[in-house]
Amino acid sequence: MRDLILKMSISLDGFVSDLEGRNAWMFGADQEAKAWSVEMLWTGGLHIMGSRSFRDMAAWWPTSTDAFAPPMNEIPKVVFSRQGLDILKAAPGPALEEAHARAGATQSAALQPGGESWSQAQVAGGDLAEEVARLKAQPGKPIIAHGGVRFARSLVAQGLVDQFVLAVAPVALGRGQALFSDLAAPLRLELVSARAFPGGAMAQAYRPA
Repeated sequence: MRDLILKMSISLDGFVSDLEGRNAWMFGADQEAKAWSVEMLWTGGLHIMGSRSFRDMAAWWPTSTDAFAPPMNEIPKVVFSRQGLDILKAAPGPALEEAHARAGATQSAALQPGGESWSQAQVAGGDLAEEVARLKAQPGKPIIAHGGVRFARSLVAQGLVDQFVLAVAPVALGRGQALFSDLAAPLRLELVSARAFPGGAMAQAYRPA
């Protein structure tokens, strides 16, 4: 059985976005942190995400020339949505494009290798725990979950996450959308690894204790 890894960028005070869902603050200029994040993505055998994140990412990554594009495009994907196959044709959202534009990410007019995988994604529309159990039972490298925040909260609240990989940005938001706000009781975690980067960010990996 393979693990489900929840990979999220998070502020020092525990938020994954501001109250309006914006998260451009997570895209810094620290190349060492970026290289670590790209390397971490390549450890996965499957990307899973909620419908909003899927729409945003499907609008961006297929033609992106950013260093994140190869693992995001070439690794298979599953989108969790009640819309069925219609989600694969849904109008793209602007959030990721806006955030990357602020960060100076690059875009090409040409479809990049693996870019067609977004239109070929699997759609999971059943019970969340049952769908995750089915994916975990399949052979292969770990599953990497990306969010958005409601999807990530559901994974956390139902105890489906085997490892949390948190990229902690050196910024405090004060208010925003918290990752762990749907927990029914405190969740004890065991630190697996930690790494500091020159720009002030931290990579922290935890497993449920």
